[in-house]
Amino acid sequence: MNGHRLATAAVVLGLLGSLTTSAWADPDPHHDHRAAPAHRPTRVASAPGATTALSGYTIQSTAKVSAPASDVSSSGYPATGWYSAGPRSTVLAALLANGVYADPFYSTNQQKIPRADFEVPWWYRSDFTVADTSERTYLDFSGVISAADVYVNGKQVATTTDVTGAYTDHELDVTSLVRSGANTVAFRIQPNDPNKNLTMGWIDWLQPPPDENMGIVRDVLVRRGGPVALRDAHVVTKLDVPSLASADLTVKAQARNDSGTPATTTVSGSIGTTTFEKNVTLAAHETKTVTFTPSDVSGLHLAAPKVWWPAGMGGQPLYDLKLSASVSGSVSDTAHQTFGIRDVQAPLNSDGARQYRINGRKLLIKGGGWSPDEFLRWDRSYVEDRLKYALDLGLNTIRLEGHLEPDEFFDLADRYGILTLPGWECCDKWEGQVNGSETGDKWTAADYPVAKASMAAEAARLRDHPSVISFLIGSDFAPDATIEKNYLDALKAADWPTPVVAAASDNSSPQLGSSGMKMTGPYDWIPPNYWYAKREGGATGFNSETSAGPDIPTFDTLRRMMTPAELDTLWKNPDAKQYHRSPSSTFGTLKLYDDALNGRYGAPTSLADYVRKAQLAQYENVRAQFEAYERNATDSSKPSTGVVYWMFNSGWTSLHWQLMDRYLDQGGAYFGAKKANEPLHVQYSYDDRSVAVVNNRHSAASGLTARATLFNPDGTQKYDKTVTGVKVSGDGAHSTALTLPASVTGLSTTYLARLTLTDASGKEVSRNVYWLSTKPDTLDWANTDWYYTPTTSYADLKGLSAMAQVPVSATASTDSSGGTATTTVTVRNTGSGKTPSLLTDVHLVDAQGKPVLPVQWSDNEVGLWPGETATLTATYRTADLHGSVPRVRVSGWNTPEQTVPAG
Repeated sequence: MNGHRLATAAVVLGLLGSLTTSAWADPDPHHDHRAAPAHRPTRVASAPGATTALSGYTIQSTAKVSAPASDVSSSGYPATGWYSAGPRSTVLAALLANGVYADPFYSTNQQKIPRADFEVPWWYRSDFTVADTSERTYLDFSGVISAADVYVNGKQVATTTDVTGAYTDHELDVTSLVRSGANTVAFRIQPNDPNKNLTMGWIDWLQPPPDENMGIVRDVLVRRGGPVALRDAHVVTKLDVPSLASADLTVKAQARNDSGTPATTTVSGSIGTTTFEKNVTLAAHETKTVTFTPSDVSGLHLAAPKVWWPAGMGGQPLYDLKLSASVSGSVSDTAHQTFGIRDVQAPLNSDGARQYRINGRKLLIKGGGWSPDEFLRWDRSYVEDRLKYALDLGLNTIRLEGHLEPDEFFDLADRYGILTLPGWECCDKWEGQVNGSETGDKWTAADYPVAKASMAAEAARLRDHPSVISFLIGSDFAPDATIEKNYLDALKAADWPTPVVAAASDNSSPQLGSSGMKMTGPYDWIPPNYWYAKREGGATGFNSETSAGPDIPTFDTLRRMMTPAELDTLWKNPDAKQYHRSPSSTFGTLKLYDDALNGRYGAPTSLADYVRKAQLAQYENVRAQFEAYERNATDSSKPSTGVVYWMFNSGWTSLHWQLMDRYLDQGGAYFGAKKANEPLHVQYSYDDRSVAVVNNRHSAASGLTARATLFNPDGTQKYDKTVTGVKVSGDGAHSTALTLPASVTGLSTTYLARLTLTDASGKEVSRNVYWLSTKPDTLDWANTDWYYTPTTSYADLKGLSAMAQVPVSATASTDSSGGTATTTVTVRNTGSGKTPSLLTDVHLVDAQGKPVLPVQWSDNEVGLWPGETATLTATYRTADLHGSVPRVRVSGWNTPEQTVPAG
């Protein structure tokens, strides 16, 4: 995130009057906003090595609690009038679940929530039961925002000095306080300020939550064990590259004697069929690192290891490490860790750009910036749905700038083969020491150990996940020498296995040197031809965050998030402040975007016209962004090595930075990305008019036929060329099939280009339709700002408005099996003239006409010439129909809307 944004940020936190609720303002379907169930005591398992997550809390503002902490944290305290909260919950998330406030994703409802309610500490109280006290008991947790005093059964066990920072990990031995039967733990959570605390903030992504996410957002675990504890279990892998023929595994763990007398423990373990064992003698309260290496255990040298690959490059096999520590023949503790075997390298190329290699093979990082739910509500299915969308889009990487998700997120990334780039965030306390006068307080002496402890905790948590391919210890700015050393010391101590990157921007740190990345924008509208220039944010090097800014959602979603009056303003007034864009004054309006939309496509005549033009514009721009980076990935000079779309998704109902919207609906941005990233792809180049074939598969392709045809908007053909015998190497290589002429007789100012690619059998494997102009967009490079490059004249695409309406017929049928439904749709241009149907969109809807989401389409928003058909499939959960019969709604740029049954 470019730090300059925050210098102009203007966050509006005033209260508004009453608002009219739209019929479309239904709550987020992935979260239950009804009153949370009353918290019941958590039954803690007694087996040595067992970990039990607290099942939830009751919470209340300290302003409403007069009892002393000793009473609040004792069993039997009458928490009358307190609110129920889940096991991972911010204060505001709990209040929303209890129905205290209206849907904050609708209109400006969030502004009505009084910020003052969250400027005092809040109590989190939870009861748990222990069957016996023969085992030791520990509280193990992280994810406290921003700090907490901790009490167990009326006694304080930690202070806010001890428990501070969202990422620091804490283990409290509470054995002496825990009794058989009922027990109570209470956290007095301090308010959060991302500029003052090493926690989490929202920068300019969305309107920040009034509580600033104060609360507990990860599980609090109750651990049981005997006298010797096992901690920090992990596996260091070394894969032979490039042969991949063998791998060496080194198993490490800490054995800790928590008793007051010496102990001898037997640490035994297994990975698959390989077993190992070692006796360790420990003095009272002594900790030793226990290590098993291939020289100790021959089975830890693997021949023909099962290698983990990113999706599309191979499989995602995982291994399991199981450990136990026994004392006097009885199990004292156990540990389990899942890991993958893969090799990650990311050297700088000759141009100074970071080039990732996985298992010895280069790959272009194609990613998106991740946002969690604004209120940090964890929903596994919702996260899984978005990761599946990433694969559907042909992306291979997710970047997490701060907001480092719970363990399950990385488990899912491992399973699906999605690479992740976690790192610290910009524009708040995390970079306050090094970002000059920008937002974020300077560090005090107390901050350095918190930051180092945060790094150590996250390194230990993430190191065994094969999906994690780096850690970015800086975002907009690189750390100074002291901070960098603390981070690197923590990473080294944790046996961090992958490259560490100094910053997401073009900055350097003393030990690591150059980041090899750039953060040159853009973040707001620029034309599609921008991406082909090998300068600024164009397709060269590794661009860690970039897009053309606004991504207007579908009409369906807009009606769910804005009032009729707000929707009226949306299309009529480009200068209007848009609450659902950003708190930053730089991104407060849609003026740059709207000016371009009007200048290129013509002024909108209605909200519907505005939305359809937006989808067309977003399709062409997102497609061009990914296509440019893909075409340039194997260039000999200044190749592109990585691009992260800013952003993949939004944490709330947004008008910018998202490839899909909050409700997982898909529009032009989504399908433009999906088209650009298809495995074997034919594309037009805005810089030199070449038609290139890009092969994202590993194996080469040959015997291909590429065809390019140019049409006036009325469908009159003006140019046609076919090239046979096209071949292209694999792993992202491209070849140029032909180049379109600079001028074509009779071609109108606005025209259409249809590209097709067929294989040796004549089967069409890629189709791509462009809307272009003989008058190009002209960029004012000399006046480039940090967030965009001005456009001095626009391409003339107004001719599209004159396209005749074209009828498209549709037939659909649905099959269901095992909870999954597949709807097959055949669309056909039945027009009698020459005019094609442009951006023909098919939406799966229920009986009320609402979109069925999430859904994965084989293709969508297609162009059809008269007589042409396309067969599309939609896959989704049968349960998401909620008992309704599926229907298919067909519309398009110049296609009348119709809905047909799909049962």
